[in-house]
Parts: sequence; C-alpha cells; structure tokens
Amino acid sequence: MKKISKLLVANRGEIALRILRSAKEMGIATVAIYSEADRNALHVRYADEAVCVGPPASKDSYLRGDKILAVCKELGVDAIHPGYGFLSENAGFARAVREAGLIFVGPSPEAMEIMGDKLSAKQAVKAYNIPLVPGTDEAISDVAVAKQIAEEVGFPILIKASAGGGGKGMRIVNNAGEFEEQMQLAINEAVSAFGNGAVFIEKFVTGPRHIEIQVLGDEHGHIVHLFERECSIQRRHQKVIEEAPSSVLTPELRAQMGQCAVDVARACDYTGAGTVEFLLDDQHNFYFLEMNTRLQVEHPVTEQITGLDLVKEQIKVAQGEPLAFAQADLTITGHALELRVYAEDPQNNFLPDIGTLTTYVRPQGPGVRVDDGFEQGMEIPIYYDPMIAKLVTFGADRAEAIARMLRAIEEYKITGIETTLPFGTYVLTHPAFVSGDFDTNFIRDHFTATTLAPTPPDEATAKIAAALGALLLSEKKPKVAPATGETGGAEVSGWRRNRLGVR
Repeated sequence: MKKISKLLVANRGEIALRILRSAKEMGIATVAIYSEADRNALHVRYADEAVCVGPPASKDSYLRGDKILAVCKELGVDAIHPGYGFLSENAGFARAVREAGLIFVGPSPEAMEIMGDKLSAKQAVKAYNIPLVPGTDEAISDVAVAKQIAEEVGFPILIKASAGGGGKGMRIVNNAGEFEEQMQLAINEAVSAFGNGAVFIEKFVTGPRHIEIQVLGDEHGHIVHLFERECSIQRRHQKVIEEAPSSVLTPELRAQMGQCAVDVARACDYTGAGTVEFLLDDQHNFYFLEMNTRLQVEHPVTEQITGLDLVKEQIKVAQGEPLAFAQADLTITGHALELRVYAEDPQNNFLPDIGTLTTYVRPQGPGVRVDDGFEQGMEIPIYYDPMIAKLVTFGADRAEAIARMLRAIEEYKITGIETTLPFGTYVLTHPAFVSGDFDTNFIRDHFTATTLAPTPPDEATAKIAAALGALLLSEKKPKVAPATGETGGAEVSGWRRNRLGVR
C-alpha cells in the first residue's frame, strides 16, 4: 500500500474542483496550482494550499511539468492527479513524476505511449481480435501508395493523424480526385497540432454512433467495465451531450463491447480509469476507435448510473488497493444525461463567446448535478477551453432524465455571454433524439445557424408580449428582483424572451 497523504491537482476549473472534493472526503490534504489568470478561481480557494505556476498561457503554466514537480518537492506532495487535458496523457510527464518518487494518479507511461498513438494501439489489440475499421495498420506518407490503398478500401475514407485527437489532422475524402490535396492538408494539420505528421487511412463509416466504454483496472490484474456512454451529439468532432446507458445497445451487444473494452485495457496492462471508444454503424457492427488514458469529461454520467466515485477509485488504485468489486457486482441503475455548457454561440457556428458572467444561477432540485468552476461576476478566460460547466441529470429512466434536463436548462440562468443551453433544449426536444434515432451527423442533418433564432409570434402570443412590454415600461410596474442571481425574482429568462419575441 502506498498511502497518499497530500495530493496536487495539476489542472484547473471544474475538474480540479471535482478532484479536490473527492480527495477531501478521503482525508487527503490538497494542493492547487493556478495561472495568473486563475488567481481568484474556485479551485484555488477550495484547496488547502495553492501555488501560482506562471502567466495565463497554458504553455507557461499548466503545461510546465518542471514547475509542478518543483511545487511538489517544496510542499511535500506525494501524488499528482492530472485531471483531463493539459498533461493528463503526457507519458513524459507521467514518467518524470514516477522518477521523482511521486505517485501519478493514472496509468503507466508505457500504457499511455501504446494507446496514445492510434497505430500502436491497433497493433496492441490485434492479439485480442478486437474489431477494427478497415484501413492501414501503419503510418503512410507516399501519396500514390496511399491513394491506391484508399481505392482498395473504397471511398469515402478518412485520413487520420496517428497522434491525433479532437478531430485535428482528420480529413474525409469522398473520391480519388480530392485525395492528394486532403492528405497533404491532414499531414500539415497533424504537424501543427501534434508535431507528428504521421497519418493513416480508415474506411469512413457512414451514419456512425460514438459509443465509449468506461474501464477500471487495478495493479493486481483486475479489469472491469462500467458500461457505456453514448456520445454522438458532437460539434467539430467534439462532444456536447452524453448519456448513459445508450438507447440502442441490447444487453448482448453491451456485453460484447464491454468485453472488448476490457481486452483493450488488458492489451496495455492498464491501471486506473480509462475509456475505450468505438464506432457503431447502422447495422450495429462496432469498431475500435481509440483509448483515452485518463478520466473523461463525461465521467459523471457513469458515476450516476453505477453509484461509484471514479476519482476515489482512481486514487485507491494509485495507492495499490485492489478493486472492491467484480464485473458481476456492477449493474446499471437509472439513466443519466450530461450537457456541456460552453461559452459558445450555437447560432454562430459554436464560436467561443468569452466575457463576464453577469448573471449565474445554478439549477437545483431532484436529480440535478452541476460540475463547474465559476460563480457570478467571474470572467471566462480567453486562454482556455470555453466550458463553463457540466450539467448532469439523473432519472429512473431516459424520459425522466430528459425531463429533468429540460427543467434544469430552464432554471439555469446565465447572462453576459452566449451559451450552449438553448442548443441543449433544441436537441433534447428533437424527435430524432427523443426516439434515439440519431448519429454523429445530428448537427449537420438537423441544426442550422437559424434554428435557434426567435420565430415570429402568432397573434395571441404577440398580444401577450405587447402587454408584458407595456407592463415592464409602465411607472406602476410591480417590484421584481433584479438579475442578481436571486432565485425568487420574477425576471423573464433571455431564452423565454426570445421565444415570446420580447426584447
């Protein structure tokens, strides 16, 4: 046993706060790091100790592994949790942590290296007969040879960066005529994003669903899966809405995919929490996509349906403890949804809309969870990902989880910036989502920049709006609470004003 007494969280925002809370419940002392832009952040105030590690830019602060290790030495830290993003999948950093005599709350650097490269990951899982998307098993740079392979696989195909993620270095090629240009663009983007221009070719699966399986392994050879998450509602190849369980998986398919995920983890001797991602086609054939060797943004939905605290499980594994449960002990209870609340404008191609949270009031009530790192009056920094919060709802079934999410979105009051809350309402009330008949092309097929624009009110609604406007402008208007975040005010939300045609 390697008992952790003081944990440093090498991250920021909601995930830093999320980890700090679980550590506190376990009686572990905590240290936060922050950039100059995050000096007043909630995670900084929450931790037992906090140290500034540099200027706002990530490369000068949150990515400075040397500074983080120096803080650990100075404050007597014995473990580091990387969260997600930043250094969480950096094998070099994980190795440096280990060499410094500290505990890295995550997998081994060797497992990171195997699964961090899509091609080496494919090679590693071959011995377990994991279904793979047809294509090349190694990097390719010769355009003529690559084009010939693409024609043999059959268009459309995907050109993908070997070291890639988040849609970077990825190009869809529909025919041979555009192949050379798209391959060069993919290589250039891969070099720019990852410093590695290696690309490979895969058959493009039309109408796919993105299904991922949460896995958990200990240092004693035990690996289990914690069922699936449906992550098909995406923009720019990045997830916006996730749910667990998926509405399309049968118990038999769930068991098959779960076993494949466990085998993928076994292929790299995985320890801790990780996620195995699959594509599911319209015939319910599934293909291994990649493995994320860290805690996922959407881990709360898995926690809701399993009753487990994944951060605590990570820490227990890092301390050398065996898993306290076997696969047969795990069951799915209820249904959970997560909406990533981004400071983005859905009507402007989801472009970031950075500013001040003039009003910020979280939703409450049964089955509602908000993981965030902000409060009213705070600025959304321009230096980092624009996610404000993860809004999670849980219900006895999918219908109740959706109903609670719609209520929570209505209660969530944010002004000063545009957010993805209205987009969440649109998705959750769309017939395709409600029926479960959707895939990763949902936004392309169903959503346009004008979808959320206010529609002209009918005559009756126009009269109500006019009367409401006159009331608000009259000298005898009733006293209402200003938009200060108080829950008892009679303020009409911006979303409702848009729907009523009120300005």
